[in-house]
Amino acid sequence: FAVALLVRTSHAFVTSSNPPKLSRNICAASIDTALLSSTTTHDDDEEAVLSLPMFINESEQLSKRPASSLSPQKMILIAKRFLASNGGLGGDPDMLSPSFTFEGPVVGPLSKTEFVGAIGSVDFNAAFPNFTSEFYGFHIDPFEGDRVWYTARGKGKNTGPLVPFVPESSGTGQMVVNPPQVCSLTIEHSTGLISKYTIGYVVDRTVGNTGGLGGLYGILYALGRPLPFPEANPWKKSIQYDLFQKIGGLLQKLQ
Repeated sequence: FAVALLVRTSHAFVTSSNPPKLSRNICAASIDTALLSSTTTHDDDEEAVLSLPMFINESEQLSKRPASSLSPQKMILIAKRFLASNGGLGGDPDMLSPSFTFEGPVVGPLSKTEFVGAIGSVDFNAAFPNFTSEFYGFHIDPFEGDRVWYTARGKGKNTGPLVPFVPESSGTGQMVVNPPQVCSLTIEHSTGLISKYTIGYVVDRTVGNTGGLGGLYGILYALGRPLPFPEANPWKKSIQYDLFQKIGGLLQKLQ
């Protein structure tokens, strides 16, 4: 019995020298069916995801704007012309609406007169003659059809004065690398003039060497000339927030 069992078990692990041959057509058909099923499932899943209401159909939303609205292409061109008017800073007063306001994370709102005066008081081109502005991702807000959003970066070496912050004629010699900052220009459809300008909203404070700051405050920090107040310096955890986190961690351990 033991010998018979051993032989029978051995036969179970022996591969036949003449295994049955499956039709190539049957194999190919099975593979095609499996791939088609997988692709169909994937397509259905993709369609289900893309049809979720959380993902806005921007074209459809923009089509709801009044017929008198400026085209997205025209609005983006106006935005780019404005930025190009002062080496990437913008500031052409002829392109600004009388009701214009400027605003940053901790600056403003500034009126048209205040903004033009502030821009005119700083000679950025003298401080950074070879600064490279980097603007991209221009698009129209689907909910605010008169607003152009874009992302700004930029880098350059300070080789000239930035009065009154850097009075030295040769500058600091420091390199500035800006983090990505979300900016916007709101444009009046009836006049083509800019009614609002927002800049400096950093979206990744780990990029660049400005300490996570945008706008002029970030540039001054990178140059080693930060202004003497918290808003013009890198973020630091407050005592209250630190205490809040420690209490939260302790409560989690007690659960």
